[in-house]
Amino acid sequence: MLANPDYATEMDYRPYREFSTDNDECQWQDFMSGDWAWNQADIISQDSDTAGSTFVPVILGSDKTTVSVATGANDYYLLYASIGNICNNVRRAHRDAVAIIGFLAMPKTTKEHAACPKYRKYRRQMFHSSISKILENLRPEALIEEVTSSDLWDEYGIIADLVVSRLSCDIHELIAPDILHQLIKGTFKDHLVEWVGQYLHHVHGKKRAEKILDDIDQRIAAIASFSGLRRFPQGRGFKQWTGNDSKALMKVYLLAIEGYVPTDVVRTFRAFLEFCYLVRRNIITESTLVRIQDALDRFHHYRKIFESTGVIFTFSLPRQHSCSHYALLIQLFGAPNGLCSSITETKHIKAVKEPWRRSSHYHALGQMLVTNQRLDKLAASRIDFKSRGMLNGTCLSETLQALLRLRLNDEPEANEPNETAITLSPDHNITIQGDNEEERKRARTVPDLSAELSIPHLNNLLRRFLFEQLHPDDECSPTDVPLAHCPQFDGTIQVFNSAASTFYAPSDRSGISGMRREHIRACPLWRNEAPRYDCVFVNTDAAIEGMGGMDIGRVMAFFSFTFKEVSYPCAVVRWFEKADDGPDADTGMWIVKPSYDADQSLLVGIIHVDSIYRAAHLIPIYGTHAIPKDLKHYDSYNAFCAFYVNKFADHHAFEIAS
Repeated sequence: MLANPDYATEMDYRPYREFSTDNDECQWQDFMSGDWAWNQADIISQDSDTAGSTFVPVILGSDKTTVSVATGANDYYLLYASIGNICNNVRRAHRDAVAIIGFLAMPKTTKEHAACPKYRKYRRQMFHSSISKILENLRPEALIEEVTSSDLWDEYGIIADLVVSRLSCDIHELIAPDILHQLIKGTFKDHLVEWVGQYLHHVHGKKRAEKILDDIDQRIAAIASFSGLRRFPQGRGFKQWTGNDSKALMKVYLLAIEGYVPTDVVRTFRAFLEFCYLVRRNIITESTLVRIQDALDRFHHYRKIFESTGVIFTFSLPRQHSCSHYALLIQLFGAPNGLCSSITETKHIKAVKEPWRRSSHYHALGQMLVTNQRLDKLAASRIDFKSRGMLNGTCLSETLQALLRLRLNDEPEANEPNETAITLSPDHNITIQGDNEEERKRARTVPDLSAELSIPHLNNLLRRFLFEQLHPDDECSPTDVPLAHCPQFDGTIQVFNSAASTFYAPSDRSGISGMRREHIRACPLWRNEAPRYDCVFVNTDAAIEGMGGMDIGRVMAFFSFTFKEVSYPCAVVRWFEKADDGPDADTGMWIVKPSYDADQSLLVGIIHVDSIYRAAHLIPIYGTHAIPKDLKHYDSYNAFCAFYVNKFADHHAFEIAS
């Protein structure tokens, strides 16, 4: 990994401490920015023999995976390794920065002997011996101190009758935070979601509780589609949960149970979700640590509702207790998103599951090892060929790239943090299916688009939009300008079914540079099912950060036209208005309602696509009553009169709408 030229600009060769330029506070990001690496470097520097050497921390992760359930016990227990010098963004991007170094043995026995102390000791000893053998090339130095068997367990967490590897470290200090298993799968899915079900059964009885749970499932299924958000057509009632299922449910579950549970339960979920999203940040500052501790304190306070109502009797739960150590572990090892076991879970696919499918399934392990060796060699060859300039394209690709550069010469680039670009996506193959099941193409003129969207005054809106674009310094509102003073446009337009938004979101799934791309849909027929019109954040006041300087609009169409040799990419939006000056006290989310004109028709406007920041996700305020069972997710925005702006849709939305 150290010799990989692909990581040349994404590698830290020495520990460092980083401070924010805004308020001169310490911040943590990659592993080498943590205090642990800094302290280890101080210790190493005291040895004159290590002068000029590079400190290379080894990060280990072990996890079990199942490749087949129906054909027997096809489980594998893998050991992965990475180095702390590699930046977190490379490790999260799965660019071979995590390597498989061993398949650990998984001893089996009969049910009769499964609880036998000798068998349990045998399993522990085999694990420690395997790790010791795999890591023997690292040559750990031994610091041996004579202690009693009780002290060995109390002080070091080591069972007295086991022979373990010799370590010159505190094993408790080296257990990194694990967002996936401790927070998402553990505290959220296994604890909080289960407690809600138990609370409903305890308070309402079995029959009423099951009816409420069915409606919660219906609420989850009725939530509108959103780019990157997994849908649950049948609610959350399925047996086999994956990490991605739990992550997706976290984004919508809070608002689905509101109205059926006490306020303290809602605030418990809100506090915990805010804790999860804060510790998942790409960069964590001292002020973020304060917010993390505040969210944790609120979680500990409000979760008592489950104890007072008799749902549970103790909070002595290891995975919830682990939350108390996150602030310290962040300072030691940097941002937890670079050490999460979701990285190794994803690695399972290429290291185990796909090689297993390619094998004959008979003594598959040997075949899987050969497959992994060949994949590693191919990856190494690709890096070598790339460093030699052998993969820089063909004559045809170079010509196409040159033409593309000429075409985009005047367009802004979105390669720097905090830049946002909206690109309209033409799709001439998408058509609209009419009531008579005959296909017709999208509108080509403003009157046709006006009829298609059922907006009679669309032409007047376009004229006022042109006035605003041609007179950007005019302080008068376009709605107050006499229509006779506004330009007239009678040309053709081009309508688009979607737009691509590119923005900086390093805390979400993104490339190494942190840029993320999502599509905003405004399609009259999405997947041959129903219309889809997404909502967006619209910049209305650049001087105010967050939701205070933004409004919410629902895009009804993207189109572009040329007026006086200037191209104008636009969007027709239906506006929402904020219900209050701040977010809701219980959920922490902003509430918006559809805006209306003086004649009680929905308020519509035309905006330039440059004013669109990114897509927004709205979830209805369901209240305390059951929703219709035939309500579909594509009718969600039309069926309700008030919505929450879902700040948990992803981590970037959390930063905007908090």
